[in-house]
Amino acid sequence: MSISDMMSGLMLIFLFIAISFMVKVEAEKQEIKDIAIEYRDTKANLNEALFAEFENDLKNWDATITKDNSIVFASQEVLFAISKSDIKSQFKMILKEFFVRYLKIVTDPQYKDEVEELRVEGYTSNSWKNAHTQEEIYLKNMKLSQERAYSVLSFCYSLDDEVVQKNRKWLEQHFRANGMAFSQLREQEKARRVEFRVQMKSEERVNEMLD
Repeated sequence: MSISDMMSGLMLIFLFIAISFMVKVEAEKQEIKDIAIEYRDTKANLNEALFAEFENDLKNWDATITKDNSIVFASQEVLFAISKSDIKSQFKMILKEFFVRYLKIVTDPQYKDEVEELRVEGYTSNSWKNAHTQEEIYLKNMKLSQERAYSVLSFCYSLDDEVVQKNRKWLEQHFRANGMAFSQLREQEKARRVEFRVQMKSEERVNEMLD
């Protein structure tokens, strides 16, 4: 075999490798695109469902629904006493009215298998009376935010309602409480808040593939 024949053979091999690599890259790009479209559509549909269900209640609850499908409760007078994690009676009434309807939506067949986590997030201000260091402020607020998130999760999980009882196993697998302290700090009147947030599996898949 001549050198030119060997070079031609090697060029063909490299060409096949290059083509195979390009096909793989295009397939991965299409997969990411398909998952991203799925996530976008599911997110938009869920947002419409949440607004259709709760739009008329938001003002009375001092709540908002974000584009990312977080439901934010931010009334300082309603949620908790200052530096306490016990849920006030008025917020308990709101949660009783809210959570069963919310659970019906996120466990609808359209969304149920797509939910990675259903999160309750507790947020605080970035101050603490009588605290002397920034470390003390952070740790006390982190502890408080975690306790508040847990209080809300515990109350919702324990509701004596058929929908909640039916979905207890699902909640045990997906329902989580996260203390956020003063991360994502907003204006002070909205700093102390509770958020219900849905994490979608398709969002995780997109992030993993991009990484």
